[in-house]
Formats: sequence, C-alpha cells, structure tokens
Amino acid sequence: MDRRVPTGTIQHRSRSRLLLATGATAFALVAAAATPLNPAPQQAHAATAKAASAADADSGSGSGSGSGGKKVLTVAVNQSVDSMSPFLATRLVSTTALRLMYDYLTNYDVKDGHTVPGLATAWKPSADKLTWTFTIRKNSKWSDGQQATADDAAWTFNKMMTDGAAATANGSFTANFKKVTAPDPQTLVVQLKKPQATMTALDVPIVPKHVWESVKDVSKFNNDKQFPVVGNGPFILTDYKVDQYLKFKPNRTFWRGTPKFDELDFKYYKDNDAAVAALEKGEVSFVQGLTPAQAAALKTEKNIKVNDAPGRRFYALATNPGAKARNGQKIGNGNPALLDPRVRRALFAATDTKTIIDKVFQGHAVQGAGYIPPRFSSYFWKPSASQQIAYDPAKAATLLDQAGYKKNGSGQRVGKDGKPLSFRLLCHATDPNDKAIGQYMKEWWGKLGIGLRMSCLDNVSDPWLAGQYDLAFDGYSVNPDPDYVLSIHTCAALPATPKDTGSTDNFICDKKFDGLYAQQAAEYDPAKRADLVKQMESRLYDTGYMNVMAYPNAVEAYRTDQIKSIDTMPQAAGNIWGQDGYWSWWSAVPADHSASKSSGSSTGLIIGIVAAVIVIGLGGFVALRRRSTAEDRE
Repeated sequence: MDRRVPTGTIQHRSRSRLLLATGATAFALVAAAATPLNPAPQQAHAATAKAASAADADSGSGSGSGSGGKKVLTVAVNQSVDSMSPFLATRLVSTTALRLMYDYLTNYDVKDGHTVPGLATAWKPSADKLTWTFTIRKNSKWSDGQQATADDAAWTFNKMMTDGAAATANGSFTANFKKVTAPDPQTLVVQLKKPQATMTALDVPIVPKHVWESVKDVSKFNNDKQFPVVGNGPFILTDYKVDQYLKFKPNRTFWRGTPKFDELDFKYYKDNDAAVAALEKGEVSFVQGLTPAQAAALKTEKNIKVNDAPGRRFYALATNPGAKARNGQKIGNGNPALLDPRVRRALFAATDTKTIIDKVFQGHAVQGAGYIPPRFSSYFWKPSASQQIAYDPAKAATLLDQAGYKKNGSGQRVGKDGKPLSFRLLCHATDPNDKAIGQYMKEWWGKLGIGLRMSCLDNVSDPWLAGQYDLAFDGYSVNPDPDYVLSIHTCAALPATPKDTGSTDNFICDKKFDGLYAQQAAEYDPAKRADLVKQMESRLYDTGYMNVMAYPNAVEAYRTDQIKSIDTMPQAAGNIWGQDGYWSWWSAVPADHSASKSSGSSTGLIIGIVAAVIVIGLGGFVALRRRSTAEDRE
C-alpha cells in the first residue's frame, strides 16, 4: 500500500502501490518466521550463489566506486519492508524490490504505461472472454539455471486460489479464476467465472515452483533467509538486513538484457535529512520524497539533478466510518460523531486545500479532487461546482449546528450529551507534511470549536488496523489501471472477523460502490469502464469518508557523477522511484568514474557506493500485512 497505509497499497501496490492492478491487499499481524526449504530448493539457492560469485568475478572496474571498481547504485529509502514474500508483501518498497526479482506475465511500457510482454509473449481471450491463453517465453530462466515455464505460473495462481495465506497480497487478482492449467511449458490457460477486464494487468510475481512447492506455511515464510534468492527478474537479491539494506546483483541471463550497474543497494534512512546529506556527500546515488526546501537546496548543488514531475499518488484525510468486520462486529473505538455525514462534510469544508498546496507543498502538488490523480487522464474525475465541498468555514459551522454540535460558552462544540467534539488524528512521525497540515487543521477546526489531538507515530499500522483512530492521513500510489485502489474500499476487503486482517484501506463498505466496482471489473469497453470508474469516484466523494486534498509531485534527486542517465515513467515527465515496473534501475547507466568528483566531505567518501535502505520496521517482520505510509503499496 504506497499507502499511508501510506500512495501504492496501506498495496500502499504497488500499497502500492501500481500499474494494472486488480488485487486487494490483505494484511495479517503474524510473527515472521521462515520455513526451512528442503534440500532441492537449497541446492537451487547454492546454484544461484555460484552464479552470483561468477558475476562478482567478472564485474570489471567502471564509473562507480566501491571495492574493486564496482559500479554500485545506492538508493536511499525510508519505508519498512513488510515481507520479501511475493504472496505477502504489499508496501511499495517491498513490491518495488519484488519487481526487480520476479517477472510478471505482462509489463507496462516505460513511455506511456501500455501493456507489453513480460514472462508472456502473447495472450488471447476466447470469444466469450471466459478463457485466456498466454504464450510463455522460451528465453526466461530462473537464476539457478532452470527454465521458467507455464507450470511456474500455473502453480503460482493455483496456490493463491487454494491457500488463503498465499492470497494475502494479491488475492483479488485470482478471485474470479475458475481453473488454471499449463498444458505444455509454453502455454498457460486461465478459465474465468465471468469476464474480467484486467487480464492483461495481472500484477502478480510469478515464483519458481521448484523452490516454493516445499514451503510448508506461506504465512510464515518471508523469503529472506536463503541468499541468493532464486528469481528470473533483472536483479537477484543477494543479501538483506532488517532496517539496514537490501543488496542486489544483476541477473546476467535476464531475457531483456543485463542491468548496467554491478550492484544495486537499497539503504535505509529513517530521517530524510540524513539521506539528503548522504546524497550531498556522495554516499548514496538517489533520494526520493524530498521536501520543497530540500529540493530547492539540492538544485544548487554540483553533480545533483532534481526530478520534479507529476506523481501517481493522492494525499487524503480519511475518517473512521465506524470500522466493522464482515461479520458485522465492531472494530476499534472510532468517534461515533463521524457516522454523521454532516460532521464529515463539515470537517472537509473547514479544510483549506489551496493553502495546503501553497504553504505546505509549496506548489509541488496539484489541488485534490477525485480519487484518481490527473496523471491518469482516462480515469481522472472531479466534482461539479454544485457537488464540490469547497472551503467554506461558515457552511461548516452550519452543518455542525444541524448535526447537533453547537458552541457552548467556552466556544467548544458539544453534543447532546454535553461532551466536547474532539478527534484523534493519526499521522506519520517521519512525514513533515503530515505534521504541518495537521497544525493547519488544528487551527482551522479550532475556530469552529472542534478539538484535534495529533498522534504522530513511527508505526501507524497497528492502531489503524485495530480501528483505534478517528482520522488519519492516507495515500496510495495509483496504477494506470485503478482496479486495485478501488478494490480496497469494497465490503469484500473488510476483515472476516475483528481478529482477522483484511485488505481494506479504511473500513469503507458501501453497497452502491460495490455494485459499480463489479460492473467496471467486467467491462471490456474502455470508455464505458472509465465512466463506471468515475461514477465510483463520485460515490466515494459523496459518502465523505475520504477527502483527497492533494496529488503530490514526485520530487527526487540523483547524483549525475554516479548516474549518467536513468528512465523516468512516463519518459516525458515521470517518476523514478516506485515505477510500474523495473525500468529506472534496469535502465540506469553509470557515469564515467574518471570524469566524476565527489562534492562531499573529506572522510574518504566512495562516490559510487550503493547501499539502499529498505526499512523493515520496528525490529523486523512484526506485521506481514501492516500499514505504514502512503508509499506502502505500488
């Protein structure tokens, strides 16, 4: 969940989290423990280790720095990894890593996001759209040398269809599957219960059957104990340390071509100021999530390029709608005042989103409207003038009066029970935007007599999943196909019981929204489907459970003396971090070491060091399906 958990996914899918996704993300608070592999998988890992050693040996000196002249690309990250299992991971940092490690049936063109071949070279539906046949490429191998086949894909999907734990991250992709078979190594056949419009957008990592079939309990296997990890993507995961780093080597047999850097590291920084300082010193190659002040300062730095482009995220204020499980049992202790739509609308009418854009984002964002960012023009929607909840404190006051919350002698809004109207706001301790916007809301709402107590935590996942909040800052990275981020607001995404963890973003359950979701999922006509999606956005807006305040830009920077060139997505003006694919790190070209100089301190900085940090959060895999921030999901 690039979700505020965080924009894509809480899938932030990739939850993010983020291209043509139909999956509903689920989270389960379970202890992380790896199930030992049997001898065969261990041999597979050993074979990969041997291949990785050979790759190290033939890594020549180049334009990066690092021991032996390795060209190393270091990416600073500030989000926790929830799991390295393709069946469990939902946060953006995790799904970004998995995109590097495993191929998907299809991918998305870096120029404009249209569907292109991945592990599948071709696909064809039957006349009734109920059977899809995929042709699997012959030139894809697992990193241990075994051939990747249709049987791997069939096993992956069947595992998700028959094992609830395996459906944790992407189960909604296969919820409509009736039967999946592999009649031969190059043919995958998927039979559906009803037509499914997202069959060229099955955003599911295909895993090697010969490794995973020996895993006894998918819910406890985090894929992070045996290295190198067997995959068939452009990179091979060779090492991982909680709250420190993920290290990758290029897969030299990858069918699309070998990445140009000798090593790719994700290095964790809890504090983004520290990451920016590391970039300035040359200790890392790339930093994302820059504040306006950081971006302005870096623009004047030698050998640093700032990328400021329209983003794929939304930034929103979410209200607790009376969190419940699918069995109807209450979850948590949300303020019952928020069950009244007049109160929700009053809060939104008392929030000046233009000031937020101007003062907090300082122009590095677009004012919010509908659920889908304007970058995805086919699905972008905004309310009409008569439908819009505009900034209007007087209107907000009237709505509160009508809802029975009038001011007392002290200027406080009180209910009929005499209790002051006050709310708890969940925010992310590491996000300066949350804190700044929260202070503005505290001031604006205070003038109306509403109390606001901010609770800024490193881990917002636990109270959010437990329904122990009134309001929360939310966000997701949205895919070009919006199915996934729409699915997380359906009734089916709720946890089955209060003891379970569902894939819901914010416990929303609305039958009309569900009906529209089912229609768009089965609609093959692009124009008709887009209209249905816009109707869903309109319904979500009218229910008032979420207020999309902004669409933040992707503001990031990299060292030009380490990275000569790198692809954004879309190429014309897009993001580098959190793409719908592996294009950025796969395409990155090292700078000429002989022409580069470090602008950092004199403490022996190695210009090309690549240590990218992916936060696993709070000492390890405490929660496989936990929320974190808007970068959680693709």
